[in-house]
Amino acid sequence: MSSQSNRVVIFDTTLRDGEQSPGASMNLEEKCRIAALLEDMGVDVIEAGFPIASNGDFEAVNAVAKQSRRAIIAGLARATRADIDRAAEALAPATRKRIHTFISTSPLHMKYKLQMEPDAVLQAVKDSVSYARSKVDDVEWSAEDGSRTEHDFLCRCVEAAIAAGATTINIPDTVGYAVPDEYAALIAMLIERVPNADKAIFSVHCHNDLGLAVANSLAAVNAGARQVECTINGLGERAGNAAMEEIVMALRTRADRMPYETGIDTTLITRASRLVSTVTGFVVQPNKAIVGKNAFAHESGIHQDGMLKNAQTYEIMTPDSVGLNKSTLVLGKHSGRHAFRDKVKALGYDLDDARLNDAFKRFKDLADVKKEVFDEDIAALVDDEILRAYDRIRVIDLAVVCGTRGPQTATLTLDVDGDRKTVTAEGDGPVDATFKAIKAIVETTARLQLYQVHAVTQGTDAQAEVTVRLEENGKTVNGQGADTDTLVASAKAYVTALNKLLVKREKTAPAGAGA
Repeated sequence: MSSQSNRVVIFDTTLRDGEQSPGASMNLEEKCRIAALLEDMGVDVIEAGFPIASNGDFEAVNAVAKQSRRAIIAGLARATRADIDRAAEALAPATRKRIHTFISTSPLHMKYKLQMEPDAVLQAVKDSVSYARSKVDDVEWSAEDGSRTEHDFLCRCVEAAIAAGATTINIPDTVGYAVPDEYAALIAMLIERVPNADKAIFSVHCHNDLGLAVANSLAAVNAGARQVECTINGLGERAGNAAMEEIVMALRTRADRMPYETGIDTTLITRASRLVSTVTGFVVQPNKAIVGKNAFAHESGIHQDGMLKNAQTYEIMTPDSVGLNKSTLVLGKHSGRHAFRDKVKALGYDLDDARLNDAFKRFKDLADVKKEVFDEDIAALVDDEILRAYDRIRVIDLAVVCGTRGPQTATLTLDVDGDRKTVTAEGDGPVDATFKAIKAIVETTARLQLYQVHAVTQGTDAQAEVTVRLEENGKTVNGQGADTDTLVASAKAYVTALNKLLVKREKTAPAGAGA
């Protein structure tokens, strides 16, 4: 593929760079679920993780490689033989595999991070790419902090990487410093100046520190880049990465100015956004482009009037195009298992019999206390059930006494590795009492950094979705829980965060773990 092609490769790094976002952590089952949905969407390349980071990361990359059907599965590796060997081992089962190796090239990074001279870095580029190519046919090389690298040196590194066997060249804006015209000019310069540039696909990986990740990525595509590295919901370190849904829908909506196409099934975008949000505990802001709750909401009277006359007056794309269906009353307490199975399948879930039975039981419980059950309710309870299937700590029972008189108490039963324990704790309010009860059963030094509640749908009987953020020894995790009882949802969210801490404790990302 050349800079003249109109096909743009979508490289999704939600499972790698996205997981490096403070508070985000995914276990093996969650990574596999997200990877399966990304493949269903038509994502070309799935970066499944950083195999040398931990045994957990290695196992996740290996599991995604085993289940892959069509997508290229990539593993990240620094410019060392140990990293490359570990990546090759993890990727071995994949039908199509890619080693993504990188090294810093900017003067700042070479001097202070690598403490290497430019000639030594150039040699490391040659050695690492050629070694990776001896392991796999598909090698991507990234110039970390490429947007702040001297042009002459960057050209030399790119030429050397292609000569050594790199089939994709990635020029990251690692710290989100570039602006669109500058970044486009950088890509155009490389394609023009590097003698063997036509032998590789040029890729971009933009961070959002100045809110320009998507704009920079699109400018680079216009300049000849034909791979965009991005994440669902823009998840990622610091201010995040370029959001995949924004890249894809911008290319689709403005084909008049950007005549390029992707292989993405856009009707699965909303489903992917919700899954990643539930898994990571990162709630999507209401005004987030494409997937935010308000993205297709019209409150202004003038806007509503225009919408009634012609939707195109205020909508440049349809909700259906991103898989957002209008909330409708679908099921009630008299609905049977067959109707529930059909609805769950229509919402994009593929559940085995055991999980379907668990979800159906929760649906019946929900229908008994909630007059109207909407698609969003079913999605929330199915996600809540599935994502707890492999938890070591689970909420079994909670009873709370609260009110103006006090004291507020919580009697809680947890299942911890198969052992059920019950305690009663007092607190400054019912939520505080509930969290103290959890900590009385599960020993932890974790500190609560965030507690937030929002309703899944409208009405006083709506399910509450609670997000909790915990910090322990510099590691942060988010947990979510959903229930019609806000306190039960709170307990689930806190326990989910604790389960994620158990995963996080096993992971230590090596220095320079991202382009």
